[in-house]
Formats: sequence, structure tokens, C-alpha cells
Amino acid sequence: MSTLSIKPDTRNIDLPAIRRVETGHVLLWLKHGWKDLLRTWPASLGIGALFVVLGYLLMEYARSRPHLALTLASGFLLVSPFLAIAFYELSRHHETSRAFRFDGVRRNAISIGMYALMLAFILSSWERISAIMVGLFFKGDLIADGPFALAALFAPENFGFVIPYLLAGGALAALVFALSVVSLPMLMDRKVDFVTAIVTSLWVVRENPPAMLVWAFVIGVLTLLGELLWFAPLAVIFPLLGHATWHAYRDLVTRH
Repeated sequence: MSTLSIKPDTRNIDLPAIRRVETGHVLLWLKHGWKDLLRTWPASLGIGALFVVLGYLLMEYARSRPHLALTLASGFLLVSPFLAIAFYELSRHHETSRAFRFDGVRRNAISIGMYALMLAFILSSWERISAIMVGLFFKGDLIADGPFALAALFAPENFGFVIPYLLAGGALAALVFALSVVSLPMLMDRKVDFVTAIVTSLWVVRENPPAMLVWAFVIGVLTLLGELLWFAPLAVIFPLLGHATWHAYRDLVTRH
């Protein structure tokens, strides 16, 4: 598969060269991610299972709070780039044969902290938007009882809520994806500032729209599948996508 390197033309930020790749590279990222998952399966599956348990407990806690249940179910996509930080480090460790010690996090702690605060702000904003939309549509009535209280949303009479809600959530998820597609792996790999990593991520999306659309679709579909099946498949899906994201970064951003 052919690639073409592009050096972003920016005045005040020194960005690395970015590769233009074909959509087929998404399969390569998943393939390499799967190999890393198999190599590190005790740690990867253990961390994945931990997030599944925590996610399930949070959803159980939010069962009687419809807007919170919706926020947590949809908000996973918003914060997952940061939650996958351990999988980036595992792949980096295997690639460099260095000890697993999060030295990249320690070296760039301030910028990574700013990235985490950005995602926290976006998630909290989405929680407020979700609460307002649920409150306006249901006027204080609880959604039908059941696991996660989500099934009733897809009844025909509720499409007036579902469609705007999905559009709003999808727009926010697209923004987070554009800001995050390579930014956190880059912060762990290089001594760069928060703004440089974010702008690099935006340039990657700009230069690779077909591949990024496919990659976003794969992430969204696999995550939705895991949530619909009571979160259990996410014990494998989440590590797979985390490891694959590291290889996407390596493929899309040239090395020093």
C-alpha cells in the first residue's frame, strides 16, 4: 500500500511530517493491534476486564437516572482515547523493548494532564447537554425500566428525541476523534506540547479523510457492539482498539 509524506505548512508550530495512507491501512492497524494483544494478553485482557466491570457498575448505578445512563453509554467514546493509555504503553514497550514503566507519561505529564482535562471538560459538557435534551423531551418522566433504561428510546414515538440526540452526540464524538486520533500516543512518544499534538491530530484527519472515516466507523461499530452485548466483548475490543491506535499513530506520523 502506497504512502505519501506531507510536511504541514504552519507558521508558529513545528509539526512532524504526516503520511497520507489508503483506507486499507485500517486493517493493518487492527492486525498489528491484534498481535500486540496476543503478546500482552494477560495485562491487556486484565485491564480490559477491569474497565468492563467498572463500566457495568457505573451503568447499574445510573439505571434510575436516564440522562446519566445515556451519558455514560455514549460518553465512553469520548474518554476512551485517554482510558486506552495503558495499551499504548504496552505496544510502545514491545516496540522499543523498554521496561513497562510509563516513562512517556512522566516525561510529558503536564501536556498529558491538559489532554485529560480537555476530555473531562467535553464529557461534563455532554452530560449537561444530555440532561437538557432528556428533560425537554421526557418532561421529567423516567424512561422505561430495564437494563440501562435505553431500549425504550428506540420506540417509534421517541424518534423525535433519538435523532437529535444521536446527531448531537455524533458531532461531539467526531470532534473528539479529530482531536485525539494520534495526539495521546504522540504525547507519550515524544517531548511535545499539548497544542502540537492536537494540531498534528487535526492535520492527520485533514490529510486522510477516507481512512479516518473508515477508522472512526470501525471504532464506533465495535464499541456499540460491545455495549449492546452487556459490555463483555469490550474486554477484548477495547485492548484491540487501543493497541491498533498506537500502530495508527506510527503509520500516520513520521518518526524523528
